[in-house]
Amino acid sequence: MTETTIGSATRGDDAVDGVDIRIEDDASPIVRLIGRTIADSVRANGVDSVVAVNGIVAVRSHDTPQAATISIYDGVVAVSSGVFVEPDLTLTVDLNARLALVGEPVAAGDDDLAAATLTLLSPPLPDWKAAADSFWAAARSVPGIPDMLVAITEGLEGLDQHVVGEGETHYVIAGPPELLAGIFSGADDLIAALSTGLIGVRGTFSQLSVLVAASWKVRYDV
Repeated sequence: MTETTIGSATRGDDAVDGVDIRIEDDASPIVRLIGRTIADSVRANGVDSVVAVNGIVAVRSHDTPQAATISIYDGVVAVSSGVFVEPDLTLTVDLNARLALVGEPVAAGDDDLAAATLTLLSPPLPDWKAAADSFWAAARSVPGIPDMLVAITEGLEGLDQHVVGEGETHYVIAGPPELLAGIFSGADDLIAALSTGLIGVRGTFSQLSVLVAASWKVRYDV
């Protein structure tokens, strides 16, 4: 198995704030999701969130057969598909709820490993406007993407709008700021968010298809 090291912002450097985060070259969606989530967490929480623990963690989806293994040793984090070794810790998570824990961790006795891993899997959300900027920068390479993204939310002072890009074509997405931040940062799946009824969109069906592709690009870091 060959591995890819996720670089700073996953675009060229050798590590994320000094931490090597490695995934398979042909990584499955769950591996990419976990790798990107851990990278975001290290950026937000610093290297100390990794270097203090060692161990093997199995991560299983609560409603699908998907599973992955996280190996943490000497500040290096490797994520691979499936679970083929005896783990020190097993976590069952909801892949569409920001990797939220489902049930209790099953551990071999290392509470520090459980605490550290749960922290790695739950990075803080960025500001929704900053997330929109980063999302649109990454989405520009997706064929057919509109010229502009218009994000709208409602706050204490009424409607707040953030426009990214410029040109003739645009797509509108509206919803609570936390959910917009989740979609734009990859923490939330766009299709799952739409099914909640909390997100509204305005544009053509072809634009929606392109926007979904852009959201997956960010969510799975592809």
